[in-house]
Amino acid sequence: MSHQQSATTSSNISVNEVFWTLVDKADKKFSKIRDLPYYQRTRYDTYFYKVFKIYTQLWKFQQEHRQKLVESGLKRWEIGEIASRIGQLYFGQYMRTSDGSYLSESYIFYEAILTREYFKEGLFQDVNIANKQLRFLARFLMVCLVSNRREMVQQLVNQIKLLADECKRTFQENDFKEWKLVVQEAIRFLKADTTFMNIRPLRYSLVLDPHPDTLPHVAPSISKRHLKLQDALLSSFHHNEVKFSELTIDTFRMLQCLEWEPGGSFYQSNSNLSQNGAPGSGRMGFPQDIVDPTLPANPRKAVLYHPSLTNYIAVLATICEELPSDGVLLVYLSASGSFGAAENESGCLQFGTRGDGGLNCIYPSDFLPFTRRPLLLIIDSECSEAFKAIAGKEKGESVALLLSPSCLPPIASADSSRYLHGSLFTMFLTAPLQAFCLLIGLSGNDIDMDTYDKAEKLLLSLLNNWGLALATSDTLNLVWGQILGDPFIRRLLLRFLFCQEVLKLYAPIHNKKEFLPICVPSLPTPALPLSSSPQSLILQLASLFGATESFISSEETVLPENQMSTQ
Repeated sequence: MSHQQSATTSSNISVNEVFWTLVDKADKKFSKIRDLPYYQRTRYDTYFYKVFKIYTQLWKFQQEHRQKLVESGLKRWEIGEIASRIGQLYFGQYMRTSDGSYLSESYIFYEAILTREYFKEGLFQDVNIANKQLRFLARFLMVCLVSNRREMVQQLVNQIKLLADECKRTFQENDFKEWKLVVQEAIRFLKADTTFMNIRPLRYSLVLDPHPDTLPHVAPSISKRHLKLQDALLSSFHHNEVKFSELTIDTFRMLQCLEWEPGGSFYQSNSNLSQNGAPGSGRMGFPQDIVDPTLPANPRKAVLYHPSLTNYIAVLATICEELPSDGVLLVYLSASGSFGAAENESGCLQFGTRGDGGLNCIYPSDFLPFTRRPLLLIIDSECSEAFKAIAGKEKGESVALLLSPSCLPPIASADSSRYLHGSLFTMFLTAPLQAFCLLIGLSGNDIDMDTYDKAEKLLLSLLNNWGLALATSDTLNLVWGQILGDPFIRRLLLRFLFCQEVLKLYAPIHNKKEFLPICVPSLPTPALPLSSSPQSLILQLASLFGATESFISSEETVLPENQMSTQ
């Protein structure tokens, strides 16, 4: 062997050794961090930086020495595996921090893997490579769902289906049933999260929602303290609910509802839209993907899927412990209820099978220790009213409660099952006009877009007038006064009022209070002119959609007790 060949060989060995040493270090760090919980504000931050650092080194090294590494036997799927892990890390960090830039970075890496077909070589010769490709597609699908890239979502569902079928034929000794279930889960999810649900973004869009700087201030006589939504705990526990991976349709909607829409330009121009009303599947990094740097950070969110009771309480305690002094914690909990399940408790929510002696029940009193911090509790359940019992027994801060109706209203010519659409109450909080349309039996196919745009403007005008009336009311309770200035909470509260007024006027359930949501403390009735009163505008909305007969038209409608009063 010549001197030159020897040098090349030793150089190859050296590059190879450095590369595989980096891979080994990265693998070890990745396995430690992969299963860390999606909460705790700062505990793991430094560790994440270390993991990112080693993967950045590794990625850069393989780019610089790609040819030598390939000559030494590095396979394309091994490069894909590194890229996939980087995408996974970015998505995990997005879920822990709610920072949208991590979601963008995750998309970039996953899209590159798809475009460059890293797992294509040997796909049908090696069952491990086939499984790696399927896992990558499922993870990318989740990223696309959360970042609202509908065209790519559909493409990925089709790819998973085709690949799983092909793998079943090719690797006959292996069972690919789990991938069939993944496809079924994704299709079911997309049936609930239709194009109609995505006519406008669920995220807070500066094109459609008022800029936080323009929101009216609550008078200092009501509240000198202005709290910000800093953290949210989102959980859902229903049997057979619509979900993909560990995001149920309801937590998925709430997750988006508590974030800024990047660039506020979801549909500034139709040229940026695909046919189904969502951004096209082009590469991230264009202006519409950039969050306005003048906006505050997204509130952090922990999403728990079917948690055990002890895990739920532990996460709640951790978040409360780390809540900043000017912060409010939003807890959204959607679950099946049980009535009179324990002494001194009028009801509870089920976190598991019934008949286990309350081991998996969460009671209103379970939240009392956490009322030492400002708490906004949104309960979506048939026994939500039981949670009114918390008010007056708090341990330091008065709790704010938004409680769903205990009964579902009849929905015109549609299946009202939560398993088909998700919760109607949660839909009112996250996509109010779509919820209104669903109530009167309309879906996207029945609606003319000009009519929908007029309805959207009407609704925005109602909500803005309402917001101003609440902020300037001298009878607004301090509990609401100190959080009304937060744009996310304000939007939820106004949509709650819209839900309450719509259901109050809805003819099939007129004067039946079990069909109405409740807020505690009660809110003052806004003094609005008759022409722009909630009743008047809701009847205008109904008229636009040809559903006037579904609503009671009398301006003298009286709210049942325990609803909005002027106290």
